[in-house]
Amino acid sequence: MTEGGSAGTPERDGLRATLGGLTTRGRSFLAAGMAAAVCSFLLGQPDLLRVGLLLAALPLVCVLVLHRTRYRVAGSRTLSPGRVPVAAESRVRLRMENVSRLPTGVLMLQDRVPYVLGPRPRFVLDRVEAGGRREVSYRVRSDLRGRYPLGPLQLRLSDPFGMCELTRAFSTCDTLTVVPRVEPLPPVRLAGEAVGHGEGRQRSPALAGEDDVIPRGYRHGDDLRRVHWRSTARHGELMVRREEQPQRTRCTILLDTRATAHPGAGPDSPFEWAVTAAASSAAHLLERGFSVRLLTDTGTSVPGPDGAGGFGGGADPADAAGLVLDTLAVVEQSEEDGLSGAYDVLRGGGEGLLVAFFGDLDEQQAAVAGRMRQRCGAALAFVLDGDAWTRGPGGAGFSGDQAPVAERLRLLREAGWKALPVAPGDTLADLWRAGSGQRRPADAETDAVRTPAGGWS
Repeated sequence: MTEGGSAGTPERDGLRATLGGLTTRGRSFLAAGMAAAVCSFLLGQPDLLRVGLLLAALPLVCVLVLHRTRYRVAGSRTLSPGRVPVAAESRVRLRMENVSRLPTGVLMLQDRVPYVLGPRPRFVLDRVEAGGRREVSYRVRSDLRGRYPLGPLQLRLSDPFGMCELTRAFSTCDTLTVVPRVEPLPPVRLAGEAVGHGEGRQRSPALAGEDDVIPRGYRHGDDLRRVHWRSTARHGELMVRREEQPQRTRCTILLDTRATAHPGAGPDSPFEWAVTAAASSAAHLLERGFSVRLLTDTGTSVPGPDGAGGFGGGADPADAAGLVLDTLAVVEQSEEDGLSGAYDVLRGGGEGLLVAFFGDLDEQQAAVAGRMRQRCGAALAFVLDGDAWTRGPGGAGFSGDQAPVAERLRLLREAGWKALPVAPGDTLADLWRAGSGQRRPADAETDAVRTPAGGWS
């Protein structure tokens, strides 16, 4: 699939800038012509003047031709795709078209790309005939998520005689979005998920009684048996009873972005693990019919106050997941000291399922997280084991005021959380399965080895 694309013409420069593009050959011809003209006056040789004028006119004519035709070259860039996960490749196609009536000389293309995407690609194109086009392509990839600008495209033109070269840049740019990698999660039933009405859906009747009916206006095709005559008489137009409306189970994904809570940096850091886990959880829950809201420790909520219902309400799950991934592609670590910003957003209650990815927690922040549980129907927490992440061969654990991970888990569980530790090498799929109350496959295999064929006596 092809996404994104841009086309344009180069930025216009004046004739003086074109004269500045004279090559060594062009300057030599111009100097030789001027010298021949001077000598013709000093020596009284009119034939030498003709030679001098010819030598001087040739580079000037090349400058005029290049100045006239260089704006008649159109370029475009296409990304395929425009959004890729971390470590995946995207193909960039460059297309040059000569829309003038004159052929071009040798063209050299150079596209500006950030250093994290690799070296700057360069291409040399032979003479392009009038109305002709050329296409070249290159690949880019990044191990770091984010939004990266591509362009502007630089083009170096030269005349057929090599008298003048001109470098110019197109004005258009494109953006490559590198989103977190989404890991598939097992389809387990989570606490707080509605049962009996499909995956994550529940139905609530709009009609609780004859006096509590909430009618709506009649629409073409409505069953006349649903006409509510009392409301019709009151409003003076046909009103019908609202039918049962499917409601999506709400879920809030809380991502702890505090820099002090996530030691280390880079693609293998615990913070990047948490971002990837949040993206995978959001995509999984959207596929199951949840209405998902993304929340950070700073209190930033996506969707914002006007979209408090979260992603997924009536939207295609793939489109909603794309919006979540675009948001997580640019999320950065915050300078916050605590989780009070997120708690202020959650204190209203009625959040349904709460899935949190915490960094290292001290006793105070663990207490704040415990109070968040009181505002939600069910809560699942993945807590970073900072000692395990920072402990290298012969190294020490995480230095700070954080309590041991077992103590943090105990505080959260006493508050009603289903809390699990996150250590290096843990996969989100196994933790997700464990959060639902199911055993990990490794644990099941261990039990099978330890259990005799006839079972425990």
